[in-house]
Amino acid sequence: MVTIEKLTQSHWQEIAAIFKEGIQTKNATFRTQVPSWEEWNASHHQHSRFIAEEVKEVVGWCAIAPVSIRFEYRGVAEVSVYVKQGVVGKGIGSLLMEAAIQSSEEKGIWTLYSSLFPENEASVKLHLKYGFRKIGYREKIAQLDGVWRDTVLYERRSKKQQLL
Repeated sequence: MVTIEKLTQSHWQEIAAIFKEGIQTKNATFRTQVPSWEEWNASHHQHSRFIAEEVKEVVGWCAIAPVSIRFEYRGVAEVSVYVKQGVVGKGIGSLLMEAAIQSSEEKGIWTLYSSLFPENEASVKLHLKYGFRKIGYREKIAQLDGVWRDTVLYERRSKKQQLL
């Protein structure tokens, strides 16, 4: 049975290992190294960060990060969902996305955003399943290992009316 729990610093070693797996796929992020806990923690909201745990093992994580420090964009966040390679296809990404959406809406986030490699079909399908819509395409936006890569932009507007 998979449970969803709040992500804390005590989970960092397992989270970092899953993050590293994502980096190694070359289809999850432009990053080539896992950041330190301090860097990662400082760049993400303190809320809406979760782990998926199966038999006391972290098998996935999600978190949201502000897209801007400007006040006007306080309700817009980038969502990240990472699932351990050996458990992909078991619905863990869905459990994490559901938790991120529910928590982010409770905390006043009105738009979730993602920038995905189009080759990352599992992530694209996950986002579409949860109401994200394609809003753009960035051609050769950055290099990964010396190769120019494209990304596709997706966003999800909260269905809740929120006044902050």
